[in-house]
Amino acid sequence: MNTGKHVQEQYELWLKDPAIDESTKEELKQIAGDPKEIEDRFYRDLEFGTGGLRGVIGAGTNRINAYTVARATQGLAQFMLASGKASLSAVIAYDSRNQSPEFALEAAKVLAGNGIKAYVFESLRPTPELSFAVRHLKADAGIVITASHNPPEYNGYKVYGNDGGQLVPEQAEQVIAEIRGVQSFADVKRKSRAEAENAGLLQWIGTAVDAEYIRAVTAISRNPELVKQTSDNFRIVFTPLHGAGNLSVRAALAGIGFDQVQVVAEQEQPDTNFSTVKSPNPEEREAFALAINEAKKTDADIIIGTDPDCDRMGAVVKDANGEYFVLTGNQSGAIMVDYLLSSRKERGELSANGVVIKTIVTSEMGAVIAEHYGAKVLNTLTGFKYIGEKMTQFERTGEAEFLFGYEESYGYLAGNYARDKDAVIASMLICEAAAYYKSQGKTLYDVLQELYARHGYFLEKLESRTLKGKDGVEKIQSIMSDWRSAPPEELNGLRIVKVEDFSQGLYGLPSENVLKYTLEDDSWFCLRPSGTEPKIKVYFAVRGTSAQAASEAIEQLVQTVMSRVDNHN
Repeated sequence: MNTGKHVQEQYELWLKDPAIDESTKEELKQIAGDPKEIEDRFYRDLEFGTGGLRGVIGAGTNRINAYTVARATQGLAQFMLASGKASLSAVIAYDSRNQSPEFALEAAKVLAGNGIKAYVFESLRPTPELSFAVRHLKADAGIVITASHNPPEYNGYKVYGNDGGQLVPEQAEQVIAEIRGVQSFADVKRKSRAEAENAGLLQWIGTAVDAEYIRAVTAISRNPELVKQTSDNFRIVFTPLHGAGNLSVRAALAGIGFDQVQVVAEQEQPDTNFSTVKSPNPEEREAFALAINEAKKTDADIIIGTDPDCDRMGAVVKDANGEYFVLTGNQSGAIMVDYLLSSRKERGELSANGVVIKTIVTSEMGAVIAEHYGAKVLNTLTGFKYIGEKMTQFERTGEAEFLFGYEESYGYLAGNYARDKDAVIASMLICEAAAYYKSQGKTLYDVLQELYARHGYFLEKLESRTLKGKDGVEKIQSIMSDWRSAPPEELNGLRIVKVEDFSQGLYGLPSENVLKYTLEDDSWFCLRPSGTEPKIKVYFAVRGTSAQAASEAIEQLVQTVMSRVDNHN
């Protein structure tokens, strides 16, 4: 991190750099008398987290802009060229955010300047389709311009390897080292769009890849015939929340026979400001407000929503009173695990080496269900890149068959066609499961209650605290240090029986700044700084004998832990 004099030096370097355009310099001149703003923009370079680079759009090293995108791409190009491979290529996709098309084109021009061919989607596409396209086109890397479900002022830059998975730490560190070596924007090699196109180093792609992607997704369907038979009496309301999921989700649903799909009109078209929602995040109930209103008009069976880059999916179903109930990511994941594995078992398709993969902060409910069907369960660190890494390992060695991967933050994947979470296939599978159980007279809420009765009442909660700027980063680090150096021995009369410090590289996993505490009743909580937002996240989970017991236990646990977090100085 830069401090004091170095922050000012970085600021002045940008003002003097001949490679930086005048409009960017003018933006920086406007903050000349604001040392706090200058510090926030220049105290560090944007860092790779669980989702690559992500930051507020604007001028500065700690912002996402054409220059930080170009510098990152130059570093990526140098990393790719170091392989010695004669002919290199990368695929680039982007979502509906401010400047996403411009940043995507900038990345393509830098790749072309380094002699690397860029396949670029001509309009917005889901992030998981990028993962698929890297594999389908046999490219060496992929780039997605997106900030997922962050607020409108954010954008980001995610990098994928040749297996279609996000870079894991070892690869990311090599790319970061190359990026750090790009000292001046004058060192960035780039061609103009016309030069790149004429040299065959920029190729626009679209519908042919789309069709192959949808074909790969729909091939995972378990009951397409049942869907076709019951589709007249099964109604879906869908909101893409102004993002990239609109066409792809509808194509996948239609591909297996759903024909009663109503899209929320106010949220159908891309909107860089996501003007109908406070946050374009299907993890939050208020993002579904318009969709729930529409569903009530038609008595829809299920509501689905996808985030701006269409890698996260949220679902809303009817509860016992006929009211619309928003499923958590853990609940949707448990339902899909049970649906997929029970279907495989019924048909004798459940292999002895089948594996379900989840993250360390995801509920144990899905793991218990998977083990009920005889499947193995693996835990990874937070970030779907680690699930993708395991999938590639299985593909290479044949040691296991990947069945399903998911994380509590609404990310799911079935099938081997991609290496990232996919809201398109998650939308298809959750709707198919709902249609399947409706044919048996049950809602997904009924199914969830049956799973609780069979396996225990699992309940989870996430608390997060946003702490912006340099001071916020330092406070988050201080909170983690406090819990690491002085872990509690008991909470609410229950002994803490296990403390897991994942910064120590436990269980062969990469080192990550995460602390997990397990109590003697198998409840647990976990502290983790976000890799993509200025937040510290605290995850909680309990397993009770009843819904009420679980609710009381988790509220008490949350209150005790967050009291210490919030009172930290």
